[in-house]
Amino acid sequence: MDWATELVEIFAETVFDVLPIVLVLVVFQLVVLRQPLVNPGRILIGFVYVLLGLTLFLVGLERALFPLGELMAEQLTADARAGAAPGEAVGWGRYVWVYVFGAAIGFATTVAEPALLAVALKASEVSGDTLSPWGLRIAVAIGVAIGVALGAFRIVTGTPLPYFIIAGYIVVIVQTFVAPRAIVPLAYDSGGVTTSTVTVPLLAALGLGLASTIPGRSPIIDGFGLIAFASLFPIMTVMAYAQLAQIRTWRRSRRREETT
Repeated sequence: MDWATELVEIFAETVFDVLPIVLVLVVFQLVVLRQPLVNPGRILIGFVYVLLGLTLFLVGLERALFPLGELMAEQLTADARAGAAPGEAVGWGRYVWVYVFGAAIGFATTVAEPALLAVALKASEVSGDTLSPWGLRIAVAIGVAIGVALGAFRIVTGTPLPYFIIAGYIVVIVQTFVAPRAIVPLAYDSGGVTTSTVTVPLLAALGLGLASTIPGRSPIIDGFGLIAFASLFPIMTVMAYAQLAQIRTWRRSRRREETT
């Protein structure tokens, strides 16, 4: 039974990956802090749940999400190249559905990202509910959607990756000086949070699928880089979200002053 063997192997790999984290936490709790573990039985059960959940999630990625991302990329590029001779260059405008699919899958995976949900809830908690968890998640998801669509455009056109990344970080640096100071650290963290368990496998599959099916593209040179786009553009959109909220608040205060 291949599926049972695969399940056992992934479970063993998950235990090997998670065990160092558990050891660090336990050693610091018992040796450094010199405090006993609270509810060790509950912690052990939670640890088992984590292992089982990660194992099933990774199996699902390998069996469904990863192949689906590659298949969709192949089908969309084949549709864009329909009627073209083998090896013939096709204009970037023929790949519109590739960009739409990239934006849609980037948005959907980001909204479903557990790490982003945790950060959004904590941000709302420490800000006294002034930051909406849904507002932050949507702002990050829009950034990822824009980034993935632009990354797919880069793969289609073969434009060097550094051009986009350098230009993007110039925008981020400018925004850093004009955005509200309170939102800047959260915006930078939001970019890193997107590169987690749900988003990374699908974007990697999409990028490799596109680079493998578009003539003249190298999976090594062109296939990777979508994750960099997915990390960069949420920084812009979160700071833009805060800037728009600041402008709207300023306009409301001006209106109140004019009416009084």
